[in-house]
Amino acid sequence: MTATVTAPARRRGFSRKAVLPWLFLAPGLLLALVFKFLPMGKGIWLSFFKVRPFLGDKWVGLDNYTRVLGDHRFQDAVGHTLVLGVGISLGAILVGFLLALLLEGQARSLKLVRTAVFLPVVTATAVVGELWRLMYYPTSDGLINNALGFLGIGPTQFLDNPGTALWATMVMGIWMGAPYNMVIILAGLAGVDRSLYEAAAMDGVSLWQRLRYITLPAIRPALGIVLTLAAIRGLRVFTEVYVLTFGGPAGSTEVWMTRAYTLGFTRNDIGGASAASVVLLCVTLLLTVTVNHLRKRGDVR
Repeated sequence: MTATVTAPARRRGFSRKAVLPWLFLAPGLLLALVFKFLPMGKGIWLSFFKVRPFLGDKWVGLDNYTRVLGDHRFQDAVGHTLVLGVGISLGAILVGFLLALLLEGQARSLKLVRTAVFLPVVTATAVVGELWRLMYYPTSDGLINNALGFLGIGPTQFLDNPGTALWATMVMGIWMGAPYNMVIILAGLAGVDRSLYEAAAMDGVSLWQRLRYITLPAIRPALGIVLTLAAIRGLRVFTEVYVLTFGGPAGSTEVWMTRAYTLGFTRNDIGGASAASVVLLCVTLLLTVTVNHLRKRGDVR
């Protein structure tokens, strides 16, 4: 009789514990379903059609993928994306690591400086892009050209020159991404045992050796997170290019997502834009899984 009384109570308790978290997650899951996963599924579906408004969509199979992947402008955009993504990712990690080393500590002044350094991350990318457009102003009145004038270097057209536009965009991307990496690396540095530094100093170990044999191994999990996030963000670069150059001049800064945007909203090729986006999704997932796998193998070793 006791068993028959307590068993239902346990089932009710288990059901409440199982349902309550889902009730809290339900609003976020519903928003994600409506505004993310359903549009994503619709985009995958449209990638197999020639979208013809008011005339009905026509099934074309993999023709959109073949046409997009064979487009030389899309191939150039993929190359620009790789250069820009790798450059921004590595540059932001390096600068973020240096900032974390410089701003590590518990002093109140350091907290204020860290807050100021982190501002580019929480500022809208469109606003940051406009500020950098002003700094890149191609005459001597521009902030950067004015500073170069003191060095005897003439005004440079950073954004209007095909040879410098991509690198100028990369600098802005590094400036925006480095503070975010700094915060993650600072969290990793907080867990480093200080006694190791003291023992190394007593043994006369150089600064480079301390960084190599103490700091870097200790913050490997933080670096793994930074690399994973960089792999995701690197291929999805869009707003920086859209605000600064929109792929110009002469397509020298056109990237994967600006090409998909042009196909969808300028040439009204919804099927081609969807195919380009689906390929980007697959490559991003593959790259993320690969980075995670390599990170886990490194942690095991």
